[in-house]
Amino acid sequence: MAHILIMGAGLGGVVMAYEMKDLLGRDDRLTVVTKDPIYHFVPSNPWVAVKWRTREAVEVDLAPVFERRGIDYKPVPVSKVEPEHNRVELADGSTIAYDFLIIATGPELAFDEIPGLGPDGHTASICHVDHAVEASERFEQFCKNPGPIVTGAVQGASCFGPAYEFTFILDTELRRRKIRDRVPMTFITPEPYVGHLGLDGVGDTKGLLEAEMRQHHIKFMTNTRVAKVEDGKLIAEEIADDGSVKKTAELPFGFSMLIPGFRGIAPLRGIDGLVNPRGFVLIDKHQRNPKYTNVFAVGVCVAIPPTGPTPVPCGVPKTGFMIESMVTATAHNIRQLLDGQAPTHQATWNAVCLADFGDSGVAFVAQPQLPPRNVNWSASGVWVHNAKIAFEKYFMRKMSRGESEPFYEKAMLDILGIGKLKKTSENA
Repeated sequence: MAHILIMGAGLGGVVMAYEMKDLLGRDDRLTVVTKDPIYHFVPSNPWVAVKWRTREAVEVDLAPVFERRGIDYKPVPVSKVEPEHNRVELADGSTIAYDFLIIATGPELAFDEIPGLGPDGHTASICHVDHAVEASERFEQFCKNPGPIVTGAVQGASCFGPAYEFTFILDTELRRRKIRDRVPMTFITPEPYVGHLGLDGVGDTKGLLEAEMRQHHIKFMTNTRVAKVEDGKLIAEEIADDGSVKKTAELPFGFSMLIPGFRGIAPLRGIDGLVNPRGFVLIDKHQRNPKYTNVFAVGVCVAIPPTGPTPVPCGVPKTGFMIESMVTATAHNIRQLLDGQAPTHQATWNAVCLADFGDSGVAFVAQPQLPPRNVNWSASGVWVHNAKIAFEKYFMRKMSRGESEPFYEKAMLDILGIGKLKKTSENA
């Protein structure tokens, strides 16, 4: 009998639990521990922040779903990870031993790295549903006395898509309220160009997103880092290619949302051989940690080097389908290890992304996510907005039913040539 422990119950952790359970034997145990007992669909947070969705509409209570699937569930945060002893300590003082550990915690949001940043400071956030609900209240107050808006991401951020989405969703909502003409908007980003996305662009995301910015009268600043945020004012520095400060700007705002930098969660940071200096988990091509070979990792907590040097640090995003491919590879590799075999499965890290702009959007497919790519495609249109709504409903249904990849989803992706596992000589 083997005991598999999953840390985290966000997108990666929940899908991991469903897929792993499908591959385990009757005598094997699967446990999920998490600080958030309720799953929420993060891609819907921009809609929550303008009250196009309630938080209840994008949440799933995991306890009954896990119980139905025969998955042990402990909604208690992990306080310490001891990979040399194959156990974790929980915040309530209890410990859990494991044979295999799968880390799927997502990131810690590093608001504290910039003075005045974040919900406890002067800017809103859409990184968590709690933040999105608070942002919606701030936005309602802002609309009573409109002024400038500053959105975007700060240095070290790796999740740029939601920053673009929320910017255009705000634009749409302001137009619906007939107050857009009273709201100058500025988008700031550490990216070297609009549409870089931490991926050196996908297809013509540079041209598409720059055109959307100009079409919607949104000014933008690239190669920008935030020095500090004060009440109603942000200090931004444009950085030259040699790293020097080219220009400093004071940007006034009545409402601001900035994506922070990410780092690994506190219980992981500083464990030699498990994580990098930023606290992200080190993995090999099989999603396995090189030092602690019974530890795997999936999702945003994984360490991925940037696509190349940039004047301002830009992380690499871990998109939904990319994370799902990590999950599938991990589940199959652990099954092989349980069967006494060496792991052979590798995730494709393909990316399929729908970025909603309120009444239109941009979609892209990157195979693989990191260049050079076999497929490098992007497009825009109203259809993206409708597709994002349909996907939200479909994915929430899967989560509430305890499913990972129904057969018809796999069949459709196979037809499109979008796989989760690489075809290699190891698993041919």
